[in-house]
Amino acid sequence: MRPHWTSCINGLMLGVTLAATVHGQTNEKVVVDGSTGVMPLVAALAKAYHERSPAVTVEIGKGLGTKARLQALADGKIDIALASHGLVAEELTRQGMAVHEIAKVAVVFGVNVSVPTTNVTDHQICDIYAGRITNWKQLGGPDLAIAPRTRPDSEVDAEVVRGKVACLADVRMPAGVKVMARSGDMAKELAATVGAIGMTTTTVVEQSRGQIKLLSLNGVIPSAENVERKKYTLTRDSFLVTKAPPPPAVSGFVEFVRSAAGAAVIIANGALPVK
Repeated sequence: MRPHWTSCINGLMLGVTLAATVHGQTNEKVVVDGSTGVMPLVAALAKAYHERSPAVTVEIGKGLGTKARLQALADGKIDIALASHGLVAEELTRQGMAVHEIAKVAVVFGVNVSVPTTNVTDHQICDIYAGRITNWKQLGGPDLAIAPRTRPDSEVDAEVVRGKVACLADVRMPAGVKVMARSGDMAKELAATVGAIGMTTTTVVEQSRGQIKLLSLNGVIPSAENVERKKYTLTRDSFLVTKAPPPPAVSGFVEFVRSAAGAAVIIANGALPVK
């Protein structure tokens, strides 16, 4: 694995701090935490925002569950909660919060760069995760053992693939399918393990610098264009949840994310901006 990719993922999961001091000016800090699946995209946005507004520190946490992230926001422990599902906007509005949808991201089956396969079908995916296909040569590839990886069933990536790949809904995965607790864990595993396949996002693939490849599904490439046209339907949403109204430092970051410059960062990281 490339040292840059290792440090990038480790830094993200341990907490990213983009700090700056300009001519002795006191920095403002925006604390962000929540869904680890949304973190890679927001980390890229935070880096770009820091370059434009160096007096703002954007600090990204280690990952909080649905209830914990919203409680932390309500208690003032964080400024932005990252979320991908389970939000009822009307209820959060009544609690003095605001929901900002920023992007749609394709959920994909990613493989280690050692795998030359470029496309799989629904049934091939189900056979892989059921243990009926165990070697890439069974799919026209080299004689290479398949190392299947999955996310916990309660996590969004797993929910999406089980919900959209019909034959996968009731598959009981054998012990040989390794469960990766966090999005960053999956990213590191796919980048490091020869023959690996697992569910991830186009953002993670884009940020892997060639260490992870995405597969088309049933011949449909998970591009932003196909997501927008709803030809590729395995997607997850990315939300920022703030207090309403957000304080100036938070508002500045949200405004950047929704700007043309923010949209460019979102597109560059394999996602589709949502206005």
